[in-house]
Amino acid sequence: MDISKDVLIIDDEKVILDAIQKIANLENLTSDACLDVDEALEKLEAKKYRLIISDIMMPGKDGFQLLQILNQKRIATPVIITTGYSTLENAVKVLYDGAIGFIPKPFTIDELISLISRGLVYQKLFEDKFKLNKTSSNGLLAYVPCPTKYYRLGHDSWLSYSSEGTIKVGVTDLFLKSINSVHLLDLMKMGETIYQGGVCAKIVDNKELVHQLLSPVSGKIIEINNEIFETKNLLEKDPYFNGWLYRIIPNNIDSELSNLTPCSSDF
Repeated sequence: MDISKDVLIIDDEKVILDAIQKIANLENLTSDACLDVDEALEKLEAKKYRLIISDIMMPGKDGFQLLQILNQKRIATPVIITTGYSTLENAVKVLYDGAIGFIPKPFTIDELISLISRGLVYQKLFEDKFKLNKTSSNGLLAYVPCPTKYYRLGHDSWLSYSSEGTIKVGVTDLFLKSINSVHLLDLMKMGETIYQGGVCAKIVDNKELVHQLLSPVSGKIIEINNEIFETKNLLEKDPYFNGWLYRIIPNNIDSELSNLTPCSSDF
């Protein structure tokens, strides 16, 4: 089945469908629009898409059910979730269920374009919904998976335990591979609190798109890795070890771990 359209958009508000289609057109992307999940599933039976953009709360099946059905049917198309009911819990749940991005309404054109650009790269890297393609067409390593003892939120951020009981937080190599090279890194400040599912960093790429990184865990920042600013390309070259972002004291790690995927499952 050949790719028929670039983007499949699902939302029960036609004004939102029209707005997203206009944004897709700005990026020279073709699109189909659906008012509910059932209509979208019918289109997915007949066509293949590079990316799906779906609302959460809709009459009939919702966005969570869409993700479950895509998993069951082994449809690998990356999914971006939009919602007017933005909570940290919803962000964590959709990433755990397989979405590659979460964006609250109302969103700006630039915010959606940055997610779309990442989603289209994810589509190239996904072999199937349950196992990521780790080798590119020329046989080279396309991205480096998280170390087995780490935990990840979606495919974007990770945490690891330190020997002294604190936790390190960082960005996955897959997230970095899905954007253009890092031009600017905007981190939070020492002493601030990050929250699971909340934005903990912003990465500006060389096209000036801003990519928001969601935190895998909640806690107080007690150290920022200044070496990533002092050593050129350290974040991109070594994201899992010397390129970590924060060291934190976690707030509620025992309960929050249940929302994360053990990286050992990726092997």
